[in-house]
Amino acid sequence: MIEAARSTWPEVAAHVSATSGVAILPFGALEQHGPQLPLSTDTATAEEVARRLASLLDAVLLPPVHYGETWNNAGYPGTVSLSPGTVTAIAKDIGASLVLSGVRVFVIVNGDWGNRAPLALAARELVDEGVIPALVLDYPGMDAAIDEVRESRPAAPGLNHAEEVETSIMLAIDPSTVHPERYVAEYPDFPADFGTRPMQLHPFSPSGVFGDPSSATAAKGEAILARTVDESRRAIEEFLAGLEDQAS
Repeated sequence: MIEAARSTWPEVAAHVSATSGVAILPFGALEQHGPQLPLSTDTATAEEVARRLASLLDAVLLPPVHYGETWNNAGYPGTVSLSPGTVTAIAKDIGASLVLSGVRVFVIVNGDWGNRAPLALAARELVDEGVIPALVLDYPGMDAAIDEVRESRPAAPGLNHAEEVETSIMLAIDPSTVHPERYVAEYPDFPADFGTRPMQLHPFSPSGVFGDPSSATAAKGEAILARTVDESRRAIEEFLAGLEDQAS
C-alpha cells in the first residue's frame, strides 16, 4: 500500500507500475451525527475501510473527499452538502486525472447514503466513456454484520444514524472523538411515506440521533468493519477478475 498524500510523485509512479494499478478513494461527508459523534463520521468510516482495503490489495490510498450530498441533514449546523451533480463531477474528474498517473482501476468507497446515486452515475459514465474501469462500494456486508451485533432497535428500517451502529464504529476507529456523556436516544414518529420521498431530518430529531447509542461498543464496531472490509475485498477481486477476462 502507498498513501498518495504522504508520498512523492516518483514513489506513486513506481508503486502503480509495480502493482495492479488500483487506486482507492474514500468519499465521505461533513454531516451531523448527534451530540456525541463528529461531523466527520462518514468520512472517517470510509477512510478506515479504504485504508484496510488498500493494505490488503497493495493499492494506492487516496486522501478522502470530505464533502458529499447530505441535503436531508442540512437543518443541523456544521453540515455541508454538495449537489448530486457536483458529487458526480468530482468523482469523474478524480478518475480521469488518475489515468494520467498510470492508475488502471478506480475504486470508490462511499461513506454516505446521499452519495450513492451520484457516485453510481460517475462510475457508469467513466466506464461508458472509456476513461477508466470504476467500481463504487456501498459497504457490502455491513447490513449483515449489523444484524449480528445490534442490540437496540432501529428508529426505522435500514436507518443507522448516530445510534448504536455508527457510535460503535467510531469507538473502534477513534474513541477520542466519541462523547458517551452526551448520549441521548431518539425514536421519532415518522410518516408512513418516510424514506420514499425527500425529507429533512431535523424536524424529527432535534438531537440528530435516530435510535439509541447507549449499547455501542468498540467490539461491535470492529466486527462491522471487519465484515465490511472482507466483503469489499471480495467485490474488488471479482471486479479485477472480470477485467482480466475481458482483456483475454
